[in-house]
Amino acid sequence: MNLDFPTIMVLLVAVTGGIWAFDAVVLAPRRRPSVAEGSDGVVEDDGEFDAGEVLEPPKLVEYARSFFPIFLIVLLLRSFLVEPFRIPSGSMMPTLLIGDFILVNKYTYGIRLPIVNKKIISIGRPERGDVVVFRFPEDPTIPFIKRIVGLPGDRISYYNKTLYINGEPARQENMGTYTGHGSGSNMTGTSLRAEYLDDAPHDMLIQGGYPGVEGEIVVPEENYFVLGDNRDNSRDSRYWGTVPDDHLIGRAFSIWMNWDWGEGIDWGRIGTSIK
Repeated sequence: MNLDFPTIMVLLVAVTGGIWAFDAVVLAPRRRPSVAEGSDGVVEDDGEFDAGEVLEPPKLVEYARSFFPIFLIVLLLRSFLVEPFRIPSGSMMPTLLIGDFILVNKYTYGIRLPIVNKKIISIGRPERGDVVVFRFPEDPTIPFIKRIVGLPGDRISYYNKTLYINGEPARQENMGTYTGHGSGSNMTGTSLRAEYLDDAPHDMLIQGGYPGVEGEIVVPEENYFVLGDNRDNSRDSRYWGTVPDDHLIGRAFSIWMNWDWGEGIDWGRIGTSIK
């Protein structure tokens, strides 16, 4: 069993809930002081305690009873509603910067059971242009974040730093030269462009003179082709293939904090929507 965060939370809920339930059903009745019944059937009390008094539970039970609802709420929130992640690399620059703390919608593509990741309720399907967090196909213990550019059945090509979808080039608009800062300052001087996916623009970076991976693929059913917005500095579907639907974690929708080590907090990025 992989002891990732969801697994740990499930174990904590099971252990604390089990301790609480066992105490309530088995141990609590035994802690009620026994009273003697006289020969005439009348209950006798020695005067040292109240007949209805119950002894205090052990500390372990008190802790379990206190932490069980907390662990359960955290498990439900992270499993079915929203999960936070931190961006450790620059592969999604300029959309996401190193040190961004993001929120991911866990239910937009359906409700999945924790640990086994089995979809039990289908709600929506990923759309082209969505920024998604998923379990890396080559190592499912590692979460990745990229942008979906290819849907099931699409013919995706990438040549001369241009994305082609079903034979049509995705329109690019030159936005000038990018100026990076903090941990992303090494990207200063790259070409900042707007790329249009289904007429919806997003920013991306192109590094002139940098060799790019080229090729063509038809996206299999229940799979998605993903690219990083920092096109020449991203290991994505061009390298390791498509993302199966059952590897999706959710859609990134907001930046709630940015803390770049050595640079401090970038207050201007807090609350920024991810597009």
